[in-house]
Amino acid sequence: MRRPSLCVLLHLFAALVIASGGALAQPSPNAHITLGHSTVPLNGPWRFHVGDDARWASPDFDDSAWEAVDLTPAPGAHDGDVGLPGYVTGWSQRGHAGYTGYAWYRMKVTVESDAGTPLALAGPTLVDSTYQLYVDGKLLGGSGVFTGASPTVYGVRPTKFSLPQTSSAGTQTFVVAIRVWMDPVDASSESGGMHVAPTMGDAEGIDRLVQVQWLQTFKGYVVDAIEPLAFVLLACMVLGLIASRTRDSYRWLVAALLLLALLRVHQVLFYWTPYLSLRCYDVTVTVLLRPLALAAWTLAWRDWFRLPASPWWGRAISVLTAAYIALALIGRPWFPPYDAHGLKAAADVAVQCIRLAFVALYLWTLGAGVLRSASASGCLAAIAAILVGIGLFATELNAIGIPGIWFPYGTGVARGQYAYAAFIALFFVLILVRSAGYARRR
Repeated sequence: MRRPSLCVLLHLFAALVIASGGALAQPSPNAHITLGHSTVPLNGPWRFHVGDDARWASPDFDDSAWEAVDLTPAPGAHDGDVGLPGYVTGWSQRGHAGYTGYAWYRMKVTVESDAGTPLALAGPTLVDSTYQLYVDGKLLGGSGVFTGASPTVYGVRPTKFSLPQTSSAGTQTFVVAIRVWMDPVDASSESGGMHVAPTMGDAEGIDRLVQVQWLQTFKGYVVDAIEPLAFVLLACMVLGLIASRTRDSYRWLVAALLLLALLRVHQVLFYWTPYLSLRCYDVTVTVLLRPLALAAWTLAWRDWFRLPASPWWGRAISVLTAAYIALALIGRPWFPPYDAHGLKAAADVAVQCIRLAFVALYLWTLGAGVLRSASASGCLAAIAAILVGIGLFATELNAIGIPGIWFPYGTGVARGQYAYAAFIALFFVLILVRSAGYARRR
């Protein structure tokens, strides 16, 4: 990925400063803006309507009866994940709480530009859950696949759309229509529709803006790309312990490290690539990997601390894991029966109870391990287990009010990312210490 140079960033900053001044008016449903070499966020107000109708893409459609939605962000506002600037809340807090499905945004934009200046539009960088962009009734593209009964959702990535060009200087008018689909999986108190407005400008300025947006997206998830590689390397080192012909069992530890690597890398695949759909992500992560990772790590620490392999212990974890998977599947909004809200709410509560049971088993394993291994390496292993637990039990830590994400230098870094990074370094040392111990015995 080519990073923008300092002069490019300074050029973009200067363009944005010019665009935010009095010379360029904020667009409205019938906005009039003047473009030189600059970019202007289309904050609105937009015309907005829930529902779906193909006629709403037409530039001749009368949207005067639609409600007005202003996407102007508060100063310094950014999303709560990677730190994308310009964040606003969705339609759930704008009079449409609980609504999922289709909605449309429309705006007529009048642009004055120099002759031969190609114009472009940077698509919205944060949308629940996917969108299609129309200009003057023509579909320019989007982030999902809209061919089925309900769209297939993929991660919304920074995208540039070229606008129709005229050879003469003067005024051009564009009717921008954005068709949005919100998947029930994304439903929350702030969700719904566009959270970051699209931006219009000259093609060169939009190119630079999209590069900056990609850089922010890259920085936000680069740790999630590096840590899985480290987990795989640790798993290879543990295989080296198994090759030492020791009586200690490390099979669950290898499985736990690989499951954690898969769990973390799915975030990167969804937001960086066009290959992992939201439904596939939800099935793999929410239904399968989370319960399997909890079970594997609980058994892995039992083996690491050399605790007795009690039959009831294995059966209890097997039952909890199977119940977790089944109830998580039932509780997903896309799993039938779709309208059984009471059943799905009960399944979600049951999943929370199972997770609390795993918390108890995990802490019991940790406590028993410390009592059995009253040594410096045992204390270090306990710290490593706590660090993994910070990532595994993020939901429970959020519930008791522990902050889950920080934004150093404007980029979101999650609590689990810090914990896993510390774990990787510490567990590397623990594996070396145990390897040295086996070597001394031989």
